[in-house]
Amino acid sequence: MCDMSTTTTYTSHTACAEEFMQIKTLSTMPPSPTSPLAADTNAAAASATYFDFRAAQRVPESHAWTGLHEHEKDAAPVVNDDDAVPVVDMRDGDAAAADAAARAAEEWGGFLLVGHGVDGEVLERAEAQAARLFALPAPEKARAARTPATAYPKRMWAEGYTFTPAAVRDEFRRVWPDAGDDYHRFCSAMEDYDAAMRSLGERLLAVFFKALDLAGDGETERKIRDTLTSTIHLNMYPKCPDPERAVGLAAHTDSGFFTFILQSPVPGLQLLRRRPDRWVTVPGTPGALIVVVGDLFHVLTNGRFHSVLHRAIVNRESDRISMPYFLGPPANMKVAPLMSAGCLGRNKAVYRAVTWPEYMVIRDKLFGTSVSALTMIHVTEEASEES
Repeated sequence: MCDMSTTTTYTSHTACAEEFMQIKTLSTMPPSPTSPLAADTNAAAASATYFDFRAAQRVPESHAWTGLHEHEKDAAPVVNDDDAVPVVDMRDGDAAAADAAARAAEEWGGFLLVGHGVDGEVLERAEAQAARLFALPAPEKARAARTPATAYPKRMWAEGYTFTPAAVRDEFRRVWPDAGDDYHRFCSAMEDYDAAMRSLGERLLAVFFKALDLAGDGETERKIRDTLTSTIHLNMYPKCPDPERAVGLAAHTDSGFFTFILQSPVPGLQLLRRRPDRWVTVPGTPGALIVVVGDLFHVLTNGRFHSVLHRAIVNRESDRISMPYFLGPPANMKVAPLMSAGCLGRNKAVYRAVTWPEYMVIRDKLFGTSVSALTMIHVTEEASEES
């Protein structure tokens, strides 16, 4: 499991995305990166291994993903009525929003969220500050570096930072040691983004609870809402000379409850649609946020809302910024199916209780296989009857 302490991860061309935060690949995630080194050691190492995407005239073999295991389910994105990514509008009222969110979470595992009430200026400022961060010279970005993970056989066409919101001012002093105006503008934008996303997370959780036939004010619901933990990841996917041979972020499911993703107007996130398997590109809808259901929400809802495989692709024409905001339980909370009619349509729990760290250990062990960690905590009918 990725170190979820108050350290910042800067990754250039490696696989540590949500491990760069809490994430990822296929239906598992890579083993955790190594512990942070001293800042000057990290900076030197990152500068020495930094891949200059902007100067690249071709995709080197180190970044070429075509034909590898992670792409075995790839298909060209299909655009038709059945493959229109669902849209949930929170302005439609609690009941309508709950119905729409439930359908989207059941059928897709993700959706576009509009009418969410988040100030557009907050989102624009956060994205602008993220873009400015990635535009810094490599030696400055490398001040927040951590030893890169090497779990994947190939590297990704991306740069990324991961940090816990409470640590933003301490951690980004590494990038801006003089703590000048640039530093304060960046930190202020990230703090405002965190406050807006956390508030929205609590409101969306209430919508989900309504969809699950829960009042929202019970002890369990309050505990889940009041103890939510969060992590921010900043991604930059540079334009690529040969997008067919590179991947911005390999296919993965998120491990927590759910994720908000703010993305630039340039589309690049794809969700995997089943039966038949095909990738569907999420449009770059201005003002919309993408919601992705994670594995532990899959468990919490007894499999009713399913986590979705998703990935990031790159393009030839322009850079792309995305800002995932991950929400999940505290490390010591046991996550088990909620005892509500909306969750127990199967009449019994089909997943055993598990903490986030316990689940991450299972994901780590299964990394690189085709086995989902969810199957390892699935309760068989025999075991359920015995209990």
